[in-house]
Amino acid sequence: METQTPSYIKALLIRNGKKPAARKAWSIDLETVWLPFFTATNTMGDTAIPSDALGAPLRLAYNPDGSVKFSKAGRPVTKVAKELADNVRLVRENFTAGLQGYANMVITQNPEGYKAEVERARKAGEPILAHDKANLDEAIQKSIEAKLAEAEAEATGKPEGKKGKVAVAA
Repeated sequence: METQTPSYIKALLIRNGKKPAARKAWSIDLETVWLPFFTATNTMGDTAIPSDALGAPLRLAYNPDGSVKFSKAGRPVTKVAKELADNVRLVRENFTAGLQGYANMVITQNPEGYKAEVERARKAGEPILAHDKANLDEAIQKSIEAKLAEAEAEATGKPEGKKGKVAVAA
């Protein structure tokens, strides 16, 4: 019995030319997700990521002068091997494009249903937004009052009482 790569996996590996709007931090674990995934795609012949990139996915980062790069905290900076990073980016771009394509298809094929769902979500969110706005307004007012009292106490030379952040119960 021969194992075939599912079409949904192959679709993630096809260039689509679209790039994300902004650079984002990787939120998917390299060791438990990306390395096993790309080892599997290499095994099936769907990718040809060099073995050294899979074997040593984290590399030291270097300054333009060739010296090892250190963070402000004094730790050496590491980066993901370029071949691996390029393939992760490709999968993420294709995944995002697939999500956007699906949403666009639903909007095109069922505009009334989509519009109704958006309106339901908006109405359901109104009480949450109102509650958050009231809490924020209250917190800002208490902060202003605390700062005014502190400034007044400094001006009159009276003890200020407690300093620090103002806590507001929700």
